[in-house]
Amino acid sequence: GKNEYDLLIIGGGSGGLACAKEAAKFGRKVAVLDYVEPSPQGTKWGLGGTCVNVGCIPKKLMHQAALLGSAIKDAQHYGWNIAQPVHHTWSVMAQAVQNYVKSLNWGHRVQLQDKKVKYFNMKGSFSDPHTIRGLTKAGKETIVTAENIVIATGGRPKYPMHIAGALEYGITSDDLFWLKESPGKTPLVYYPFILHLCEIIVYISLTGSSPDVSLECAGFLTGIGLETTVMMRSIPLRGFDQQMASLVTEHMESYGTKFLKRCFPTKVEKSESNRLQVTWKNTDLRTEVTDSFDTVMWAVGRAPDTETLNLETVGVKTNSETGKIIVDASEATSVPNIYAVGDITEGRPELTPTAIAAGKLLAQRLFGQSSELMDYDNVPTTVFTPLEYGCVGLSEEAAVQCYGSDNIEVYHAYYKPLEFTVAERDAAQCYMKMVCLRERDQRILGLHFIGPNAGEVIQGFALGIKCGATYPQLMKTIGIHPTCAEEITKLHITKGSGLDATVTGC
Repeated sequence: GKNEYDLLIIGGGSGGLACAKEAAKFGRKVAVLDYVEPSPQGTKWGLGGTCVNVGCIPKKLMHQAALLGSAIKDAQHYGWNIAQPVHHTWSVMAQAVQNYVKSLNWGHRVQLQDKKVKYFNMKGSFSDPHTIRGLTKAGKETIVTAENIVIATGGRPKYPMHIAGALEYGITSDDLFWLKESPGKTPLVYYPFILHLCEIIVYISLTGSSPDVSLECAGFLTGIGLETTVMMRSIPLRGFDQQMASLVTEHMESYGTKFLKRCFPTKVEKSESNRLQVTWKNTDLRTEVTDSFDTVMWAVGRAPDTETLNLETVGVKTNSETGKIIVDASEATSVPNIYAVGDITEGRPELTPTAIAAGKLLAQRLFGQSSELMDYDNVPTTVFTPLEYGCVGLSEEAAVQCYGSDNIEVYHAYYKPLEFTVAERDAAQCYMKMVCLRERDQRILGLHFIGPNAGEVIQGFALGIKCGATYPQLMKTIGIHPTCAEEITKLHITKGSGLDATVTGC
């Protein structure tokens, strides 16, 4: 029989909602299924996916809270009289952030309604390539059929199940942003109002795909006054330029975050005082250590949310190692009428803007007679650590691997933001690097920047790099004075990736 919908989206996150709303513009009959399975700790949220609820939005707002704390310290150098001591109240911040997120949840529902997109708050699974069985929280079943189906269910944080007590006592980023009380506060902590006595430990695994989330969370937790420790089994910011990653963690250490490097936890237990006893091993010293914390947060990667989709029944192929759905350049899966976008797809960047763009372009190809494919090259991104790290293009390691060390030229420099001068802030890790092809016009392969407002700085340069900008062209670009971004237009120091380059003054 005739299918009920022209397009059915499973997953109400960034990519799925963008695809649904774009398809509706073409007058097509569209539906969205979205259901949030509560986290092991019982946390749940509304429509909008990871970015809106437990990712980009609350993370950036809490990062802003920490930046304001630093600004208060700076303000005294600029003549502002601020009563000391200054205290941060988690519950006030959390309530404001959560209220904003809830307004976004409601806004997405209203937008779907305005565009005549049917919304089902149901968990979906395939019965056949055109049929989805929807199940409500109460167990009510609804059968939905569609000509085309897009899977956009994203991922959820993993728990290290091999570690005793991990699931029972730990939280993930799914829970952190929805805590009503400070994660450094437990019922039996002495003097709980003194924040530096409250401790959080964040663990990054060897192969985890969420190192940026862990460092971002650790950064803002430190920034609002909580004593925070990051345990790393391997390298920080895997997949990013490692020289820049080292500078990020160096600044975080100077900022107050503790790091336990080349360590991994073996068990978590609850003590009589209601604190969490974490036992870990140091692989370098071959020692075992136990210490107590108020909160343990796992950041060991994310797993694609496909468990209940019943993909094997309809023949949608996945990567056996990652569990992600295999798609081609047009976001098509191994089944002709089934597509996938966003974090759930193999080989795609786990970024909200790419999911949105891919979803829109897919809808345009399906219903708008377009043939334009998503371009995943030179996608800019930023890690919102206390000193932000923004980048676009290849890391130095990736450039060497692609072109060979003899065929690339690296331009780099330290700099000091003007706003750091009066406040006498340490700028030892404010640094930038440009990786270029050595031949002919020195096309820029990658640009990396550590400093204030890194995302805003990199966004503009990303356009130039997307258009094939070269080093000589950038040197002819007039900078806006006196800004941090201006320093990129003055990168005259070359030869290698050493950390001995310095740019000062104007």
